[in-house]
Amino acid sequence: MKTTMVNALNMQGFASKRLHMQAKRRIFGTMSTVAKNFRIDSELNNQASKLLEGLGLSMSQAISMFLKQVVLHRGLPFEVKYPEHSGELFEAIEEAKRLEADPKTKRYTDMDEMWADLDK
Repeated sequence: MKTTMVNALNMQGFASKRLHMQAKRRIFGTMSTVAKNFRIDSELNNQASKLLEGLGLSMSQAISMFLKQVVLHRGLPFEVKYPEHSGELFEAIEEAKRLEADPKTKRYTDMDEMWADLDK
């Protein structure tokens, strides 16, 4: 009985993997391939790899999907434009970075103290 159950579970896992592979073949087809080399930021690579792994995709498969969409859309499959944030926001971010790096900047461990100083 125990062996039969284990075999059934193994078969179920095998069937699931087989369906997954069949779905990938339908999406990616059987095609001749070309090796391409490209450089990306290592942190971006790590983040994207983890996310794609969770989706069951390799980096190569994701790039193939992107390129298929480029062909289908006859261009980038998304809009490319400058962010709609004002220059003021970017200036505030830079100011915050400068203040954080400055050892003379007063530090707070108590929010009430910080608000009291801001109200002065």
